[in-house]
Amino acid sequence: MALPDLIPVEDFFAPPARAAVSLSPDGTQIAYLAPWEGRQNVWVEGVDTPEDVRCVTRDPQGVHRYHWTSDPRWLLYTRDQDGDEHWHLYRVDQHAPHAGAVDLTPGARTRVMGVDLPHGRPGKAIVQVNLRDPDVYDLMELDVATGELVTVVTGSGGPGWLYGPDGEVFRIATTAGGDLELSRRDTAAGGERSVAVFDGADYPLGVYPMDMTPDGTGVWVGSNRDTDRTRLVRIDLHTGEETEVDSHPVHDLDTRALVFPRLPSPLIRRRRTGELIGARYLGERQVIHALDPHFAEVLANLEKLHDGDIGALDSDLGERYWVVTFTHDREPVTYLYDHDTGESRPLFRGRPSLDRAELAEMRPVTVTARDGLPLPSYLTLPNGVAPERLPLLLFVHGGPWSRDSWSFNPVAQLFANRGYAVLQVNFRGSAGYGKAFTKAAIGQFAGKMHDDLVDGVRWAVGQGYADPDRVAILGGSYGGYAALVGVTFTPDVFAAAVDIVGVSSLAAFMESQPEFLKPDLAYNWHLYVGDPADPEQRADMLARSPISRVDRVRTPLMVVQGAQDARVPQAESDRFVEALRERGTPVEYLLVEDEGHAFDNPANATDLYRAAERFLAEHLGVPARG
Repeated sequence: MALPDLIPVEDFFAPPARAAVSLSPDGTQIAYLAPWEGRQNVWVEGVDTPEDVRCVTRDPQGVHRYHWTSDPRWLLYTRDQDGDEHWHLYRVDQHAPHAGAVDLTPGARTRVMGVDLPHGRPGKAIVQVNLRDPDVYDLMELDVATGELVTVVTGSGGPGWLYGPDGEVFRIATTAGGDLELSRRDTAAGGERSVAVFDGADYPLGVYPMDMTPDGTGVWVGSNRDTDRTRLVRIDLHTGEETEVDSHPVHDLDTRALVFPRLPSPLIRRRRTGELIGARYLGERQVIHALDPHFAEVLANLEKLHDGDIGALDSDLGERYWVVTFTHDREPVTYLYDHDTGESRPLFRGRPSLDRAELAEMRPVTVTARDGLPLPSYLTLPNGVAPERLPLLLFVHGGPWSRDSWSFNPVAQLFANRGYAVLQVNFRGSAGYGKAFTKAAIGQFAGKMHDDLVDGVRWAVGQGYADPDRVAILGGSYGGYAALVGVTFTPDVFAAAVDIVGVSSLAAFMESQPEFLKPDLAYNWHLYVGDPADPEQRADMLARSPISRVDRVRTPLMVVQGAQDARVPQAESDRFVEALRERGTPVEYLLVEDEGHAFDNPANATDLYRAAERFLAEHLGVPARG
């Protein structure tokens, strides 16, 4: 037995050949993101004339998300500036392909936080943007063809607006007590009237989804009120009454798109009318409930096309043509399906340079924590070698109110190809496993949350998969904090660590957040970790911060930071690295000037993981390959 051929690092982190595939409203064109000069841009081709291919954006920074408008002539897209998360909204004109994109929201500190193309308002878009003041978000209506922005409501804080089809305005905002309140704007009285209040402790990232019904009389909401699981409900906007629409007996509604906007919404809606036709739930794998007879027929046929989970899903207005992208651990692929004829054809493989047979299977497993809590996890074992006493990479997700799920993961595949076992533990605090599982993390930063990760290592060793002397920890954001906790709280567990944009001081991190976000800290960071304004809580936060334990670092450590990071400032990494160097403790520091929190530039991601691969192989004694 032998490992499969070495796959170059860049093959894992290069932009997908095709991504974010969608149909024009009239069903004549297919749009998608594909590389142009190394960065993702919007391309368009004909449904019946795939040879008619055009790149319609040509943006040197790359495009993150795009939108068809009611007139296929115009497309909108968003991008930030070198990862700083100051999102601008751009428009392109397919009738003038060489005219270039128009920045509809210019300004050095402009940030667009929401783009909605409402049903019943052709030619219009609703945006939430801070054009007047960096810390204040107004609700504005955009005329797509002219680019004119008209203020609907002047705000006084962060985003959170809902705009009804009859012009009524609603807002979800944080109360003084840390709850989340949905209120109706009373234009006549100049104030707001409460519709519904949600316990902030139950929603660490806010209430999601919250989508207006087409008739404007209600909102569809992911609610866990009076239950552990997040189910789909309708809230009457006049009475506040909450009525269940749909639920799953075991799984939560799939709310990952709240953290990863490129993932599809849990609500599947009819493109022509906005009616609700399906809902997504997520356990080890995804489950879709059809809520409409016609969609049930479509769904049954789509699910026969591939063994992956249905990801991005789109139709034309008449629902004849559908494009569906399947999430898969080894073979993401997109199909075109014609419901009138029942015929289908594969359109694109997301990563055609990668051979499914050479990639490793991602397996759902369950780790039992030392206090008995089951921890849903994923294990990726290398092909071609016996799964015994392998070097282990503990790969920790961010958030922490996020989760790992079954999908193509370039980090897991890279290290499996190099002969590592890769373990991803959904530690307590991870979202999507019920309210109690998430709230079990309150007060447990650098405590039971980290114990769960160590218990995952012990499980892998106990199963015989991992060599206890060759264990590494790697993660980004919260995962970076976990890597720093690993080298400062449990240095004997890990032979090497890679921290990517991780928090070293919990108090400093919270104090660095933008003003408009600080009220929202009440139901997540303040609840789970503490309020730095309280001296006693601040002292506890310091005790849970890696910066307070630099004297315990003896594990080889690499620190990676994006200089444009808007979430975890560069000062977090600078401070930790300087403290180590002042003590004479060796540390590798990779600072990337044109990158933010997510490392979206494929060249930067390739450089990062090439360096991480070299670093971990050196310190775990993994033989060089290739």
